[in-house]
Amino acid sequence: MRKTREILRLAFEVKIPARQIARSLHVSPTTVGNCLERAREANLTWPLPEGMEDGDLEELLYGEEKERDRPLPDMRYLRKELSRKGVTLMLLWEEYRESHPGDHYSYSQFCRIYQDWAGSLEISMHQTHKAGEKAFIDFAGQTIPVVDPRTGEITEAQVFVAAMGFSSYTYAEACPSQELPNWTRAHANAFAFFEGVPHILTSDNLKSGVTHPCRYEPDINQTYADMAAHYGCCVMPARVRKARDKAKAESAVLQAERWVIAPLRNRTFHSIAEVNEAIAERLEFLNNRKMKDLDASRRELFEEIDKPALLPIPEHPYEFAEWKPGRTANIDYHVELDHHYYSVHYRLIKEKVDVRFTSHTVEIFHKGRRVASHMRSFVKGGYTTLDEHRPASHKAHLEWSPSRIISWAGETGPATAELVAEIIRRKPHPEMGYRSCLGIIRLGTKYGEERIEAAARRALECGAFSYKSVKSILETGMDRLKDGEAGDALPLPEHDNVRGPDYYN
Repeated sequence: MRKTREILRLAFEVKIPARQIARSLHVSPTTVGNCLERAREANLTWPLPEGMEDGDLEELLYGEEKERDRPLPDMRYLRKELSRKGVTLMLLWEEYRESHPGDHYSYSQFCRIYQDWAGSLEISMHQTHKAGEKAFIDFAGQTIPVVDPRTGEITEAQVFVAAMGFSSYTYAEACPSQELPNWTRAHANAFAFFEGVPHILTSDNLKSGVTHPCRYEPDINQTYADMAAHYGCCVMPARVRKARDKAKAESAVLQAERWVIAPLRNRTFHSIAEVNEAIAERLEFLNNRKMKDLDASRRELFEEIDKPALLPIPEHPYEFAEWKPGRTANIDYHVELDHHYYSVHYRLIKEKVDVRFTSHTVEIFHKGRRVASHMRSFVKGGYTTLDEHRPASHKAHLEWSPSRIISWAGETGPATAELVAEIIRRKPHPEMGYRSCLGIIRLGTKYGEERIEAAARRALECGAFSYKSVKSILETGMDRLKDGEAGDALPLPEHDNVRGPDYYN
C-alpha cells in the first residue's frame, strides 16, 4: 500500500505520466493504470482523506477482490511435497493452477501465502529440509544420574539425541560419556533405529566430531569421518556460534528434555541399560505425539516422507577404529603403536604414515594409500614383521637356520659340525651365533677344510667355542700339533715375583 499511495501522489499531485511513474517505482505500467482506474472508480483524490490508514485504502480499492472466495492450496501438502527432491514452488503452483483453471492465485500471491504460513511455524521449521537428507545430532544439556548399587556412587549419563530434518523423528540414547567410542556407537544405534542412513550428518562442534572448528573448513575427526564413509554419508558440522545451523537439533534436544528426560527425573537407575529401556518407552510417546500446526506425528511424517529416502544400512556394521596420524617409520622400517612395532616396506624409512587400528587389526597408510596391514598385538616391545617388507640382505640372513648351518659345517667335518652346534647352543638366541659359525666355515677358503677340521677338534678339546679362538689356532699353527703336544707345560723361569707353592700353605 506504500507504493499505492506513491502512485496516487505522483499522478494527482505531481501529474506525471503512468509510464514514468512505473519506471520510478519499478512496477509495470499495467499496475499503475489499474491502480489509477480503481481510484477514479472510488472517487479518490489527493491528498487522501485525513485519517485514512492502509487498511482502509486497501479495502476501498481492492475490497471486492479480497472478498472473492478463491480456493487456497493445502499448506501442509505443499510443505510435504517441497521436501521431495526436485519439487519447487513453481511446479506446485503449476499443478494448483491446472486444478483451478478459472479461479486461482497468481504465482507471486501463491508464494506469499505459503511463506506467510511457513513463517507462522516454529523457528526450527523455517529451514526447508529435504526428505531423508539430514540428521541433526547433539548431546542434551541435561544428564541422567546413575547410582552404583554397591558403592552408592553417582555418575551422570550423557544423553545423545538425533533427529531427522523433515519429520523431526527423534532417537535418544544414554551414554557413559561423550567420548569418541560412545559417539560413534550411538550413531550406529540411531541408524538402526531409523532403519536407514541420512545423507548428511549435522553435528555440533564437540571434540568427538570436529578436531578443529572452522567456519569454512572444519577438520572432521578422522574416526568420525571414517564411520561416515562406511555408512555412505557425509559430515557437515554446524558453524561455530551459529545456532540456526542446527536449529532442528536444538529443538530436538528441547523436546527430548521435556518429554524424555524430565519425566524420568524421579526414577532411580542403577545402570546405563536401565536408563535406555526407560528412554525407549518415552521415545514411543514423543514420536507418536501429534505436532502442533502440522496435524501429524513425527512417526507418521517419518514413515511417509523421510524413511523411503534414506540410504540403506551396510551389510557389515562399522567396527570402531582409532587413528594415529603423523607417525614416522623408524630406521628399522617399523612403526610404533602402544609399545609394539609393526613393519612397513623398508623404502618408507623416515616417511610420515598414518596408523588406523581396531581391537583386532592395524593398518598403515602413506599419503592416503594403505601400505601395510597386520593383526593387532599387545606384546610390549614385540615386533610384527612381514618378509616382503625386508630388504634383500635381511631376507638372505633370515633364510639361515641352526640345522642348515650345522649341516653346512658337517661338509667340512664332524668336528666342525660339533663345534658349530655347541656355539649355537651356548647363545641365548640361536641367531646370535650365526655370524661366528659362518666365519668359521669361511676360514676354509684361506686355510683349507682339513686345517679347519683340525682347528675345530683343538677348539673342542680346550673348550674354545668362538670364531676368534679357531682363527687364533690356525694363525699360530696349533692345529698342526700332534695330540698331547699342546698340553706339554713349559718350565717357568726363576723370578722374584713368582710365588712358590709354599706361599699358599
